[in-house]
Amino acid sequence: MGGLQKKKYERGSATNYITRNKARKKLSLSLADFRRLCILKGIYPHEPKHKKKVNKGSTAPRTFYLLKDIRFLLHEPIVGKFREYKIFVRKLRKAYGKAEWSGVERLKENKPVYKLDHIIKERYPTFIDALRDVDDSLSMCFLFSTFARTGKCHVQTIQLCRRLSVEWMNYVISSRALRKVFLSIKGIYYQAEVLGQTITWIIPYQFAHDHPTDVDYRVMATFTELYTTLLGFVNFRLYQTLNLLYPPKLDGQGEFGLKSESEEDYALESESYTEKLSALSASLARMVPTVEEEETELDHFPTEGDDLEKMEVREKMEQEQNKQKKLFEGLKFFLNREVPRESLAFVIRCFGGQVSWDKSLCIGSTYDATDETITHHIVDRPSIDKQYINRYYIQPQWVYDSVNGKLLLPVEEYFLGVTLPPHLSPFVEETEGDYVPPEKLKLMALQRGEKPEMEDDEEEEEGDEEDDDDDDVDDEEDDQSEEEDEANLAEMEEKRSQGKSLSVKVTPGKAKAENRKRAAEEEKAEEKRLAIMMMKKREKYLYDKIMFGKKRNVREANKLAAKRKAHDDASKDKKKKKKKC
Repeated sequence: MGGLQKKKYERGSATNYITRNKARKKLSLSLADFRRLCILKGIYPHEPKHKKKVNKGSTAPRTFYLLKDIRFLLHEPIVGKFREYKIFVRKLRKAYGKAEWSGVERLKENKPVYKLDHIIKERYPTFIDALRDVDDSLSMCFLFSTFARTGKCHVQTIQLCRRLSVEWMNYVISSRALRKVFLSIKGIYYQAEVLGQTITWIIPYQFAHDHPTDVDYRVMATFTELYTTLLGFVNFRLYQTLNLLYPPKLDGQGEFGLKSESEEDYALESESYTEKLSALSASLARMVPTVEEEETELDHFPTEGDDLEKMEVREKMEQEQNKQKKLFEGLKFFLNREVPRESLAFVIRCFGGQVSWDKSLCIGSTYDATDETITHHIVDRPSIDKQYINRYYIQPQWVYDSVNGKLLLPVEEYFLGVTLPPHLSPFVEETEGDYVPPEKLKLMALQRGEKPEMEDDEEEEEGDEEDDDDDDVDDEEDDQSEEEDEANLAEMEEKRSQGKSLSVKVTPGKAKAENRKRAAEEEKAEEKRLAIMMMKKREKYLYDKIMFGKKRNVREANKLAAKRKAHDDASKDKKKKKKKC
């Protein structure tokens, strides 16, 4: 029986894990290729619960993978391709060393390539799974599409990302799927609702930037390789749902179509490709006209377990969404050269507006600045030389704030040279007890159809006038009451001197009405106090934690309100000083 006993560290959790070095040797891959394979297949290291037991008594820091994951990688076809590529590089180096140029050309023609289609199908069994996970793909592709040609990553990758990102934007425009926009320090956040899935991504600003040195571009490029394949599949399927041609074409002109026979042709570093790409980007101003079917209103019936109230709420939300989709319909925008053209064109087109820009700025402009039907001219400078009477000259923030507010905001606060109101995040939803900025309250009043309150200055001026009027009225009333009191006193004194009895009036007392509401509140508070007293120790502990959290939120809200009040008071003082000067 002693011989059958297993050795130490050869049973239990120790057999479930494998170190990175052993896994790499098992697959006969270099560390770079092993990392690449793990990223593509979605396999990540795992921290064992009993690390010392798994590490055979050692406490040295090691990276562990699940053994079943490494076994899963053994039959992956890409592993063979990685090995083939390694041999290809070795042969190519040898051919270069011997100056065998015919051999070099032959090797380059037979360069081993691989596709990730089977991995995408494996990782995302259904289309909805892929759509749920497309957020990171979009953010990465939009990031790579802004990179300059510095040699940090392949030009083909940059151009492919650019093409896929513009295709996605064109789909969002066609489906009117955009819901929220937020301008942050990092970039512009967008949120769209595609086939019932909420998708959020970020686009960096178009600024020139130096590549940071502490970033591993090989790891990022591997992720991008996977994400471009995923986004290509998603774009193709989404275009099919709208009966749009994929790859997209502009106004039916064949020369602008980005159709190619092979994958390599998508990213040719040539002038014709760049022209096609900029033409596709310009399609943010106009899209292929699709045959729109007349929308018929369907009858809604409540499903099982769904009451009438929920159905009414859902219908109301649908009506609001349909109204928001047509927010800029009938409006004509013209973009000045200093504003972010692509972002504004994308947002305006998503909500049904027409947009154009200067011909010298970029191809694809549909009308000139002299067009008299333009309703809004977007400018981001203090003043403009030539102005037309029949259009509004506004700052770009008006477009984004109107989208988030789901209504066309008053343009007065966004005129040229005017200090803009705060750009509130649409992703923040205040709960009960949280601090709500006055601008948010004003927006909520506008959404309800109420007239917003007057500006502080107007209120102050009117308040001062009212106070003056009130003072005059009070003075008059005081004078009258003093005269009456003096007359009464003189009459009483005269009667007393003549020996007449003074008439004494007795007014009947009034029964004090009982405040039922207050009594009910006091009774409720007493019941609550008694219930807290009767709580068990564990329940009391949880209740105290909840109450502590609520009090902390109230303190934070009060702090923010006090800061805002101090800021408003300071700004009022400044305005008063300016007026006096």
